[in-house]
Amino acid sequence: MEETIPLDEASKVMVDAGVFYGRKRSKTNPRMRPYIAGNRNEIEIINLQKTEECLERALTFLTERIAKGGVVLLVGTQPAARGIEALAAEFGFPVVTRRWIGGTLTNFKIISKRIEYFIKLKADWERKAFEQYTKKERVGIERELRRLTELLGGIESLVALPAALLVVDPTVHLAAVREARLLKIPIVSLLNTDGDPDLVEYPVPGNNKSQLAINWFLAEVQKAIVAGKAALAAAKAAAEKAAAEKQAEAGGSADAAPLPAKA
Repeated sequence: MEETIPLDEASKVMVDAGVFYGRKRSKTNPRMRPYIAGNRNEIEIINLQKTEECLERALTFLTERIAKGGVVLLVGTQPAARGIEALAAEFGFPVVTRRWIGGTLTNFKIISKRIEYFIKLKADWERKAFEQYTKKERVGIERELRRLTELLGGIESLVALPAALLVVDPTVHLAAVREARLLKIPIVSLLNTDGDPDLVEYPVPGNNKSQLAINWFLAEVQKAIVAGKAALAAAKAAAEKAAAEKQAEAGGSADAAPLPAKA
């Protein structure tokens, strides 16, 4: 029997985006039962009140991390998650949209060296440093540049381990989730009924197969990032103001100091 749950305005937006659609009952992970309101034609119906509660918790976490200067690594390789690339570009966050490279986090020192090589190769290519090479050699370099762009293009700004990982679907990106867990990097994820909520610290129950539902999730994440960036900017401005006032006070004290008496 389905449970009737009253909807608030936020839940109505989620309904319009199709966030409440889960997977077939046969694919449901037993650990997701607390987040399921019912079943309709063998399709699990996600409890949107639970989604709203989990979303608030996840967004608060993201805002706090970003307010402290933390970088969030975004992961979404499915065609339906293509909106994640625009989100990353807007805030200058690293993103994986093609394929997760094994060791991106757990073998970060080596990955960093590859990123440095890629950045240098791209810069050399743009300034036409290979003009003296043969045509065959330039073709080989261009092919290597395309390969590295596909693999590393989204994470070239990743100069240190991220403060958090945001994953559209942890079931699809299990390798990324496992690496983050090994390093105790918190994970925020849009999780369908076939996922395991125990694998991520901040699961948000919802439909992660629909582009419309994913875009709803990313729009909510965008608000949290904006709030975090604003808090970070305010904290920096306050620190700079305090430092300037302290310096001015110190300068004023020095000017007011009495001259030493003559012998």
